[in-house]
Amino acid sequence: MGTAPGESDLPGQRPAALPSRTVRSRRVDLIGPLLHRLPSARGALAWVREGDGVVGWGEAARLEVSGPHRFARARAWWRQVLDSLSVEDEVSVRGSGPLLFGSFSFSADETSVLVLPRVALGRSGGTSWLTTIGEPPRLSSPEPVREPGGMRYAHGQMPVTAFRSAVERAVALIDRGELEKVVLAHDLVAWAEETIDPRFVLAGLAAANPGCWAFAVDGLVGATPELLVSLAGTRVTSRVLAGTTARGGSDADDVIRVDALLHSAKDLAEHRYAVDSLVAALTAHVRELSVPARPRALELSNVTHLATDVSASLTARSEADVLDLVAALHPTAAVGGTPTDVALDVVARLEQMDRGRYTGPVGWMDARGDGEWGVALRCAQLSGRAARLFAGCGIVAGSEPDAEVLEAQAKFVPVRDALEGSAAR
Repeated sequence: MGTAPGESDLPGQRPAALPSRTVRSRRVDLIGPLLHRLPSARGALAWVREGDGVVGWGEAARLEVSGPHRFARARAWWRQVLDSLSVEDEVSVRGSGPLLFGSFSFSADETSVLVLPRVALGRSGGTSWLTTIGEPPRLSSPEPVREPGGMRYAHGQMPVTAFRSAVERAVALIDRGELEKVVLAHDLVAWAEETIDPRFVLAGLAAANPGCWAFAVDGLVGATPELLVSLAGTRVTSRVLAGTTARGGSDADDVIRVDALLHSAKDLAEHRYAVDSLVAALTAHVRELSVPARPRALELSNVTHLATDVSASLTARSEADVLDLVAALHPTAAVGGTPTDVALDVVARLEQMDRGRYTGPVGWMDARGDGEWGVALRCAQLSGRAARLFAGCGIVAGSEPDAEVLEAQAKFVPVRDALEGSAAR
C-alpha cells in the first residue's frame, strides 16, 4: 500500500513510494460487463451504472483519514499524488487518466478510505479505456467468482427493538420542537459459509438494481439510488431521495401506494428538508440552479422513493472540484436531519452504533476535478465471511415507529438478496 512521496505532513496515511510515476490511458475494445473484468476479490473497486462506469484493482496509493477536515486533507493529498505523476492520456474523457476511488465516513470520528488503483477500466458513451500505472497488465480471465454459501443473520450493534425505541424518542423530541427531522439507522450482521466475494455481491446488486450506482471501495459494497453530486466540467447534478414506501404486491397496489406517497404531507415534508439543505449548501458554489417544484416517484425493485433531480453550473469565479462540492454537501438532511447540528447530536445520542462509511459519500474523482459521488446506501461492509448491513429512515413529525421498522426491513432486502444469490436469479 502506497502513497505519494513527501506527504509526512498529512497524518493517517500509509507511506510508501509509487511503483511508477507514469500513468497511461489508452482506448480498448471492451466486451461484456465491466464488473466481470475484476480479476479477483482482493481490493475490488467499482462505480457502475447501466453498464457504464469504472472498475479498478491494485493499490498504487492509499489514504486513510479521519477528523473534521478529512475532505480538505484528502483533496490536498490527491493534489500531491497528481504532482508526482507523469500522465500519458490518449483518451482524454471524463474518468481517464489518474482516477481516485473514495469512501468517506458519515462521522468525522471514523475512518475514510481513498485509493488510486494500479489498473482501471472505464466505459462511457461507447468509449472504453484502460488506465495503468507501471507495466500494463494482461487482461486475462479473472478468478472464478464463488457464492458465499448459506447465510445466517444476527443482531448488529443496533437491534430492531433498540431502533424502534430510538424512533419513539426522536418523535418525542420533534414534537417538543427541538428539531424538524432526524435520520436514524440500524444494522444487521450476516455470516456466510465461505469468504464473501465482493464481485458476487456487486453483480447481484447491479443486475437487480440497474438504475442504481453499484459501488465497491475497501470492502464497502452496495448499490445506491442517491447521487450526492456529479461534476462534468462546470455542470453540476444531484439527486435527492427522501420519503419512501414499500412496493406493492401488484401493479394496481403500486399505483395506489405511489399516489399516496406523492400526496403524503409527512413524506413531502421530509423530502423538502432534504432538498432545502442541498440547495443551501450548493448556492455558494453554483449559478443557474434548477430545482423542480415537486418531487417525482423513483420506483426501485423493492421500494419507491420521492426523488428530486437538481442541476446547476459552477460559478465563473469558482475553482471548486467535485471533492469541494462533496465537502460542502455532506451531510445533507437526507442522511442527518434538520437542523443539521441538532440532528447530528440526536443521532449520536439515540443511534447507539457506529455507522462507519454507511451514508457517507462514495465515488470517484479524476485529475480534472470531475467525478461522481453517491450516498452509501443499500450497502454492506464485507470482512471475510462476515457482512454488516445497514438501513435507515428519516424521522419527522407523524412518523410511526412500527412503520419505520418495516421501512428499514425493506431497505435491507436488496443486499440480503445479493448475498444469498437470489438477486441475480
